[in-house]
Amino acid sequence: MSILYEMRKKQQLTQQELAAISGVPQQTISNIEKGTRKLPRVGTLLKLSRALKCTVDDLIEENCKEGS
Repeated sequence: MSILYEMRKKQQLTQQELAAISGVPQQTISNIEKGTRKLPRVGTLLKLSRALKCTVDDLIEENCKEGS
């Protein structure tokens, strides 16, 4: 399970709600959560981190571990 999924669920948001809050398309959120899109663009990470009230590091930690 992706960190994005876990953070979204912890805040009890649907993908559609997160998309509306962040301005990131729902399909992009879905692709990130499924692992279809490994590391999103910086702008996308910034929007998601603001919407989820976390740091960009929180969102990419999983990807950094996979690359090790």
